[in-house]
Amino acid sequence: MPKRAVVVPMREPTGESPEPEARPQPQEERAHLHIERFSVFYHDNEAVRKVTMAIPAGQVTAIIGPSGCGKSTLLRAINRMNDLIPGCRTAGRLVLDGQDVYGPRIDVTALRQRVGMVFQKPNPFPKSVFDNVAFGPRIHGIRRKSDLAGIVEQSLKRAALWEEAKDRLSENALGLSGGQQQRLCIARALAVQPELLLMDEPTSALDPIATDRIEDLIGELRGDYTVVIVTHNMQQAARVSDLTAFMYLGELIEFDSTDKLFTRPSQPRTQDYITGRFG
Repeated sequence: MPKRAVVVPMREPTGESPEPEARPQPQEERAHLHIERFSVFYHDNEAVRKVTMAIPAGQVTAIIGPSGCGKSTLLRAINRMNDLIPGCRTAGRLVLDGQDVYGPRIDVTALRQRVGMVFQKPNPFPKSVFDNVAFGPRIHGIRRKSDLAGIVEQSLKRAALWEEAKDRLSENALGLSGGQQQRLCIARALAVQPELLLMDEPTSALDPIATDRIEDLIGELRGDYTVVIVTHNMQQAARVSDLTAFMYLGELIEFDSTDKLFTRPSQPRTQDYITGRFG
């Protein structure tokens, strides 16, 4: 799938101007995830501040912003990874297909089956390639070897790793290259058939060739999965995403189609960030 090429124009510096109260939002048709005035606190520090946005189904949404702006914190909140951090609490609502992710009746294990996660650095288990991919299905009760073999093959194919790994299924996954390990982690996430796939800087530890493979893979997953990717690389966001959100100091500054946000941003701070005036 060809990648997007978005040219970021340089404009004359803009003076300070008040921001409109209603920030541009993409249409909410087929929204998979509704984030409604959602905040994340670490003790008294509000790291994510009353964010509201709708993530469409089957599309790739990128979250960009300078370090410490809250983008990874927001991403991890979607499948409640922040629950593991002492002193972390949330406010507002985060609704996946009509179900409040932080509601009292939510099954967090079932949630994490529906919402897969790929981290910044590849983190394969010190097990065989096969056992890495089969790990999740086994936890969810699949034991028959033929069923597991089918899931492993299908997941590795979806992660564009089958041809490289099919003769190495019994080998330790730590023997794979960095790029292969990251695609293995994507296969491991896909093996439990998630609806939504979260990616936190998935290529920051990879070389350009491996990065290109992961970006191609993201394009191939579009349509079958809802993908949310946090990236510090604006060019990557422009290449792989349909929608882009810009965050700054915990706030959502702008959320719009990728082409529009990078070429015709409505907020002065977005313009300043994408043209390199800060960040």
